[in-house]
Amino acid sequence: MLSPKRVRFRKQQKGRMAGAANRGNTLVFGEYGLQATGCGYITNRQIEAARIAISRKMKRGGNMWIKVFPDKSLTRKPAEVRMGGGKGSPETWVAVIRPGRILFEVGGLDAETSLAALKLAMYKLPIKTKVVKKEVVAAKEALS
Repeated sequence: MLSPKRVRFRKQQKGRMAGAANRGNTLVFGEYGLQATGCGYITNRQIEAARIAISRKMKRGGNMWIKVFPDKSLTRKPAEVRMGGGKGSPETWVAVIRPGRILFEVGGLDAETSLAALKLAMYKLPIKTKVVKKEVVAAKEALS
């Protein structure tokens, strides 16, 4: 599972997820990518499940890039504990996702395999996503 090796502070505040992603919102490495259209948290287990789904569909061919990392800790108090007593202990690690963020990129494969692999990953994630294509690839396909 993905998690930071070390962090400066064990417990973090919630923060806000308003607005679109201003970084990580363009395809850099691959020809096809999975882009978030909604906001939310993605846990390290969900990232791993999507990664496994993509790699199985690709059958070890082509390349895959994971563009998100769970660097925020979520805390939780045990069940049936009274109010007070401070903040709970860290439970899971999550990545904060804003609309427009590229989550996964795939390259080196044909179009239908790439789209099928990313579609499988969509089902593993709790937020709304869409498959996007690099403009250079779209221009080459229009010429041929």
